Amino acid sequence: MAESEQRRRPRRYEHDRPGEGRTALLVVDMLNPYEHEQAEELAKHVAAALPGIQALVERAGEAEAPVVYVNDNFGDWNSSAEELAARAREGDHPELVEPILPPPEASFVIKARHNAFYQTPLEYLLDQMGVERVVIAGQVTEQCILYSALDAYVRHFRVAIPTDAVAAIHDHLAEAALEMAERNLSAELCRAGECPL
Repeated sequence: MAESEQRRRPRRYEHDRPGEGRTALLVVDMLNPYEHEQAEELAKHVAAALPGIQALVERAGEAEAPVVYVNDNFGDWNSSAEELAARAREGDHPELVEPILPPPEASFVIKARHNAFYQTPLEYLLDQMGVERVVIAGQVTEQCILYSALDAYVRHFRVAIPTDAVAAIHDHLAEAALEMAERNLSAELCRAGECPL
């Protein structure tokens, strides 16, 4: 067997039993300049979710769980994590960005659409890390969080969503999104201090 074959981590579906893989925290779209339509409504919800997201990032660090920031590139294909962070800090709500800047050990994936997996290397990255479950936090509950949870489920990841660490624009749509995730995707709905990491 080639050395590279020996070092290769098993994929999710190669595990003998559920629960052998790691849990990763996905932080979605938190580097946001809040310069878009409905930004003010979203910002109010982000302020409420921010303590939960911070707690999850801290807990993940303590547990040595992988943390992956996945963020829109806002159409700029030459942007980097540092440039997106700088742009967000210069936006309308730096107070919502500063506390949740990616820690040095976090991985970073750029996305162009609502789904964290669509045309990104996220699935490959998680497989290389030996991840079986994802905890998805960030914004927007009824859009990027729901679509990313659906795609994680389709890719055979187990999904957990911390209800106090996701931010919506419309409360009624967020409630429906979380109910669909729980019923249709077998997602675990939990609090930030209790989600598995």
